Amino acid sequence: MLFNQIKEQIDQLDINSISDDRKNVLQPLIDFIQDKVNKAQLINLNFICTHNSRRSHLSQVWAQSMASNFHINNVVCYSGGTEATALFPSAAEALSESGFKIEKLSNESNPVYAIKFSETEHPVIGFSKTYDAEFNPISNFAAIMTCSSADAGCPFIAGAEKRIPITFEDPKAFDGTPQQAEKYKERSLQIATELKYVFSQVKK
Repeated sequence: MLFNQIKEQIDQLDINSISDDRKNVLQPLIDFIQDKVNKAQLINLNFICTHNSRRSHLSQVWAQSMASNFHINNVVCYSGGTEATALFPSAAEALSESGFKIEKLSNESNPVYAIKFSETEHPVIGFSKTYDAEFNPISNFAAIMTCSSADAGCPFIAGAEKRIPITFEDPKAFDGTPQQAEKYKERSLQIATELKYVFSQVKK
């Protein structure tokens, strides 16, 4: 059961706002999940960006929440980068604004967060790591490339069953500007809307 605020946020997202071109970009991820559901197999999704600090975390958290919302079982979402930095605070704040309960578990330069979307399900563990870190799966996963530089810079992802480019504009461009919070929220809700569409298309 999702927290009420997150459920209300998801219900408000308009999947009809997604263009046909963008739906074509999302279709390979729908196909991957559907194939795993049909075979009753574990669905490992690893969202990959350059620094594993913004878009990949937003995608990981929203995907795990959408799987719960649409009652699609056996989905485990991960994230990673081509290098490790830290989960950027504005990304966590955008999630918090949508109703996620975020607890900081450590205080080093790359802190670990527990990101809860439900009273009854495991929180997403959020911290920056490389896509091939031990925390992440080493085989039988979809590598979802959430930024164009990671997509271009990583022509081969070891162990990935399927590689799926679904790139998003980087809200980092607005860091330090008056629009910073607004743009992070905008990107978070775009990612949420597109992942709502993905999971809504999967037939159980």
